[in-house]
Amino acid sequence: MLGQGYVCRRGELETYFDRTAADAWSRLTSDAPVGRIRATVRAGRERMRQTLLAWMPADLSGCRLLDAGCGTGALAIEAARRGADVVAVDLSATLIRIGRERMPDMRLAGRVDFRVGDMLDARFGRFDYVVAMDSLIHYRSEDLAQMLARLADRSRFGVLFTVAPRTPVLAAMHAVGRLFPRGNRAPAIVPVSDRALRRAIRSTRLLDAWRIGRTARVASGFYTSQAMELVPG
Repeated sequence: MLGQGYVCRRGELETYFDRTAADAWSRLTSDAPVGRIRATVRAGRERMRQTLLAWMPADLSGCRLLDAGCGTGALAIEAARRGADVVAVDLSATLIRIGRERMPDMRLAGRVDFRVGDMLDARFGRFDYVVAMDSLIHYRSEDLAQMLARLADRSRFGVLFTVAPRTPVLAAMHAVGRLFPRGNRAPAIVPVSDRALRRAIRSTRLLDAWRIGRTARVASGFYTSQAMELVPG
């Protein structure tokens, strides 16, 4: 069961992306010039987005998809181009506003329903696919498993998600981040080991009928993320 730790972290994320980092995030997710470090993050996120999209059918016509923690909506828009009807959810009202403003084609606007809210909210309904790209990276393995259980309960074919893999480089970056003044810190990324996550998933009864499928790591400069697939069976 998700506890107070999840609620507190969710509040930190909402504040950070809605206020503290809204401008920086808007720039990073656009085609505006950025510095060398952020350019590696932008390139890594693009590779990860294409990886997750490649794990779904090229033709998503007739599919309903949840973009869980959609940010400014790049993945949601691409899925809509492939025919999906997408509910794009994020805690940040600012990022949702930017996503709506960036709709490249009004014909796609009817396929992407941008919503401000908690991606775990069951009121958004059921889906064929759930995608959570870099939106679960701030939670411990135990909370991750509980979050995946809630998402899987609303998914027909699978949950595609990413985690921050536990590597020496990420551990060092995490340690350095603690040196910054608290007001300047982003909400901590929580590196998780593959073994710990799989153990947490196996011990979550609501995931008894699910298993880890494909995995792939994307590393691009200051961006490192592990894609994973949770599928029935």
